[in-house]
Amino acid sequence: QVQLVESGGGLVQPGESLRLSCTASGFTFSSYAMSWYRQGPGKERQLVATITRAGGRTRYADSVKGRFTISRDNAKNTVWLQMNSLKPEDTDVYYCNAVGLPSWGQGTQVTVSS
Repeated sequence: QVQLVESGGGLVQPGESLRLSCTASGFTFSSYAMSWYRQGPGKERQLVATITRAGGRTRYADSVKGRFTISRDNAKNTVWLQMNSLKPEDTDVYYCNAVGLPSWGQGTQVTVSS
């Protein structure tokens, strides 16, 4: 079955960086575009970034453009989200998703606070 395991979250101060990882199994990773989403309490899940199957194109939410970078390694079945210049409003649980598949991992908590 499809499994997505996110990791790398934590508590950081404003301006610092984190790198999230998502390791996938149970499907042909290279056949799917991958996305990162985030969701806070009482809020809808928000699309943060998407990367195409071969990694040649990326797209970002306006709120993270220029600060976050999505990347992938199909040989490792892994997608990353490099988050720089973090802000308190980036505090959320972050999830990865294979575009078109209904499966979600447990998410990883990112907290940005001084």
